Amino acid sequence: MDISIIFKIAAVGIIITIICQVLKKSDRDDIATLVSLVGLIIVLTVVITMIADLFTSIKQLFEMF
Repeated sequence: MDISIIFKIAAVGIIITIICQVLKKSDRDDIATLVSLVGLIIVLTVVITMIADLFTSIKQLFEMF
């Protein structure tokens, strides 16, 4: 696991926040909500992939013994 993943997640959060603020200021609240949901799905996909890799590593570790 690398620290760059944390920076990538933070970058996605900052970009999504900026886009949502711009959309809210232009009275596009419905699209801002969709953009925030898409950002959440992107981050959850990254996190779920990392958790799956963690479980695979743990499974391989216990198969060694």
